[in-house]
Amino acid sequence: MTAPQVTVIGAGMIVRIQILPTLFHMQRTGRIGEIHICAHRPAHIADLRSSPTLARAFPGQGFIAHPEPDMMRADSVDPELYREVLRSAPRNSIAVIATPDHIHYPMICEALDTDLHVCTVKPLVLRHDHAEDITRRSHERGLVVGIEYHKRFDHRSLMARQAYRAGRLGEFRLGQAFLHEPYYYRDSNFQNWCTCENTDMFTYVGCHYVDLVAFITGLRPVSVSVCGIRDRYPNGNDGFLWTDGRIRWENGAILSVANAIGYPSGAAGGNAQGLTMWCQGRTDATLIEHSDAYRGVAYHYTSAGNEPGDTAYAEPNPDYFQLLDTGGPGLTPVGYGHRSVEYIIEACCRASQIAGLDERRALVAQLDREGIMATPANSSYNELVIEAARKSILADGREVLIRYDNTPAVAFREYSPDRISSKE
Repeated sequence: MTAPQVTVIGAGMIVRIQILPTLFHMQRTGRIGEIHICAHRPAHIADLRSSPTLARAFPGQGFIAHPEPDMMRADSVDPELYREVLRSAPRNSIAVIATPDHIHYPMICEALDTDLHVCTVKPLVLRHDHAEDITRRSHERGLVVGIEYHKRFDHRSLMARQAYRAGRLGEFRLGQAFLHEPYYYRDSNFQNWCTCENTDMFTYVGCHYVDLVAFITGLRPVSVSVCGIRDRYPNGNDGFLWTDGRIRWENGAILSVANAIGYPSGAAGGNAQGLTMWCQGRTDATLIEHSDAYRGVAYHYTSAGNEPGDTAYAEPNPDYFQLLDTGGPGLTPVGYGHRSVEYIIEACCRASQIAGLDERRALVAQLDREGIMATPANSSYNELVIEAARKSILADGREVLIRYDNTPAVAFREYSPDRISSKE
């Protein structure tokens, strides 16, 4: 059968450093066909085309651009072009949604309505009812939807999940996580969309660790409180660029998550991140500790590189994503960032080769049950957390409860007058 076309919506940083290298590798190994990339700004596509890293890693490979940047003004904008591009893609092929958080929903719906399987960057959407709608569309049409929570494919995470679910780590009680992105992100396209009215740093990257704790433990979050500090980008837009969240779980455990665009641009690592979970066994405490920033590698180069944030002394991460010479033409992508995208695209490829609707529906249900790849059906707690977090951060950190029943929902915690007066 013909290898399926992949249509990417978005041409930003995550496409350049993680998604497109994986797609090029899968194309080089014959698993996918043509790659189309659509961006509302031609300049973003031009940046991808001019990348010396991609040219060296994948000699002779390229993609079909929408629009073709040579035929457009660099500052032209067409935010609706993606609809035309998705509608023109072959049915039962694959769409990759790699755009800002708050515009995922209409793009994913457009892809599903045109019978495309979907890989989307996290978070899926910002509202639980939107996640339920995507689940319904996916199941009705037998279309795979995978959410790219790449920390799930870090071997550390899979080890912790296996040990926790075998009872070897007791019961989760208290946790701390943090993920701080480099300060120079403030000068990037983030300042145009990662703004207070659209999203915040907890929603954008804190969701990784909420999903990871649920992935490891199988527990559901039941309340969320997020405080944010408004800060100003160079272009004058305001963003919640420093956030602190607290998530309670159904067994009473508490996870705190700190996020920011606040890691020093001149520091040696690419960011600062990690997770610690204190758990309780029958006779002693237990521990999960993942230092996700420093992976035991330190180099001092002859000079700093040409990318933003490059330093002469560096602590590179060999585990997330690297392009390495393993023989053969070009370079080979390795790491959990590659494995995550590859896993989802492979699942979409499997579905694309199945003609029967019932058989495709069976595959979608199987992926839901296995729970390794995040799907709208098996990870919708993430959308409840995000919906609660947005409600909380806009109310200066007020606690928001998550209800699980026939109609899951979020609502502010209400306190009785007696309880308030007793505290005073």
